[in-house]
Amino acid sequence: MQAIHKGVTSIQQSANTPDPRRRRRHTLLNMLRHREIVFALGSGLLMLTAWGVGTFSQTISVILYIAAYFTGGFLKAKEGLETLIKERDLDVNLLMIAAALGAASIGYWNEGAMLIFIFALSGALESFASERSQKDISELISLKPETAVKVGQDGMKVVPVEELAIGDLLLVKPGEVIPADGLVRSGGSAVNQATITGESIPVDKVIGDSVYAGTLNGEGALYVEVTSPAEGTLFAKIIALVEQAQNEAPESQRFIKRLEGIYAKAVVASTAALILLAPLLFGWSWSLTFYKAMVFLVVASPCALVSSIMPAMLSAMSKSARKGVLFKGGAHMDNLGNTKVVAFDKTGTLTAGQPVVTELFVAGEYDRLEVLAACASAESLSEHPLARAIVSRAVSEGLQIKAAEDMKSIIGWGIEAKVDGRLWRIGKADEQDSAMPAELLDRLRELAAEGNTVSVIMQDDNYVGLVALQDVIRPQAVAAISKLREMGIATVMLTGDRSETAEAIAKAAGVDQVFGDLLPEDKVNHIKSLREKHGHIVMVGDGVNDAPALAAATVGMAMGGGGTGAALEVADVVLMNDNLEMVSETVALARRARRIVKQNLVFAVGIILMLIVGNFVQGLSLPLGVIGHEGSTLLVILNGLRLLR
Repeated sequence: MQAIHKGVTSIQQSANTPDPRRRRRHTLLNMLRHREIVFALGSGLLMLTAWGVGTFSQTISVILYIAAYFTGGFLKAKEGLETLIKERDLDVNLLMIAAALGAASIGYWNEGAMLIFIFALSGALESFASERSQKDISELISLKPETAVKVGQDGMKVVPVEELAIGDLLLVKPGEVIPADGLVRSGGSAVNQATITGESIPVDKVIGDSVYAGTLNGEGALYVEVTSPAEGTLFAKIIALVEQAQNEAPESQRFIKRLEGIYAKAVVASTAALILLAPLLFGWSWSLTFYKAMVFLVVASPCALVSSIMPAMLSAMSKSARKGVLFKGGAHMDNLGNTKVVAFDKTGTLTAGQPVVTELFVAGEYDRLEVLAACASAESLSEHPLARAIVSRAVSEGLQIKAAEDMKSIIGWGIEAKVDGRLWRIGKADEQDSAMPAELLDRLRELAAEGNTVSVIMQDDNYVGLVALQDVIRPQAVAAISKLREMGIATVMLTGDRSETAEAIAKAAGVDQVFGDLLPEDKVNHIKSLREKHGHIVMVGDGVNDAPALAAATVGMAMGGGGTGAALEVADVVLMNDNLEMVSETVALARRARRIVKQNLVFAVGIILMLIVGNFVQGLSLPLGVIGHEGSTLLVILNGLRLLR
């Protein structure tokens, strides 16, 4: 221990010293995050100043208006020109800049500046939802430790996290961020796992418990053995998932984006046709024609339409992330809102994945506690999950585990070992075993019918009793299934376990339909069949054998806490806290996001049509056109952002 504590003071000082690179990066992220809103507000301030100055100096007023145009419109003009040059396409940015310049050309400097200001402000608000997700990334990255305290034979030293290897022993002091995934080998503490699972309450960690990189140690010191390299930690996978989510838009947004280019060209062509033909067809003067054309260019632009979808989707994704549910893209949030059926894996998903003893049944002449103690002693040398369950049950009942001798594993059946000089055998029970006493045989069949895995217990050649084990359902499973049913969503269980066990678990959880004895390809076939029949299907799983079904479903959900790497990579959504109740809650949030998107689309199209008609029928003024058009854009964005509450 002297070697372990060597150099603690110097290490603590270096660990607590702020990293200048991280501080500079954080400052740069903040500057970039607030750039749009600063430019938008600067444009508005210049516009108001120019309006006030105009009462005594038109020249200074025009100069200030030009500054307002440049300040609010520079970023949008840059985006529009890049789209025009690189993609040879028009977008809404160039339409707005053209409309503002057109207004200025006929003397409506203030209206053009107002258009630029509101357009820049709406763009800044739209970016706000995206920045909330970017904030998730920056906060995660800021929590990512760059160094770790490695414990070795020659004492302790600070090393880069990238140099850690599986098996290294680390010291994590109170208040420090855990640098790697690992197992607690010494010490105890409460660890805040909110960055991984979304849980707000710290979780107590003792020897043998798993800890994750990026989580915050509490008041106790922990010695942690590394189990994953830096790039393979759950924390690193979360960062990759969140980064991927930024680049994948829902199909509805991709459609709007494709439509934007066509629509923008149509608006420009219509504006040009209006300028050329209106004087001939309607006898309008050139100034009236140009004025109405500028109003048309403003009100017909699809700003509100373009902004109807992503703010709502990104807000929903950000809200889900705060609750420990990570999406790989807005497309999956969109699809989740159409869910008709949710299919669950059994082991590790609906159940905890760890068998427990449900019953120990012994023949009349034997003492139950003595039999349990003997079985646990015999099984104590085995690493089989069923053996660990028996030992755990004996320990929980306060029984003494004795030393076993001559333990042998009997392939395909069980184990045998000597305890206190007597030979005990525990292995697979056979319902066709005619030598088994009728009392035990009847109970064996009853336990098997209830979905238990049953082992027979023998002392020498005598039948002593039965031990029944079962992978019990998660505490939240029943409530999760019930909530889905209330939402009108059917539930299915797909498992490779035997049908009797599957039926018992499905009945306890309340699942509508169950399919057992399935291979991975059978699960895929069932998912495809369900998609053909019902449409949008969600698959929830955790294991390697679930990966094909997760990929085949409309939306694949993986259990992030206990799920395998393959399941996490294939899944579209990850439940970091393994809470099944979040399935229904996330589907409800996705449905709400879809409702908001529909509201926004109807509102945006309705306002555009109303303003266009008003321009030609009632002679809509440019200021009212600007306020109506940009006001509708602000409203649809704010409507989407309310999901962040």
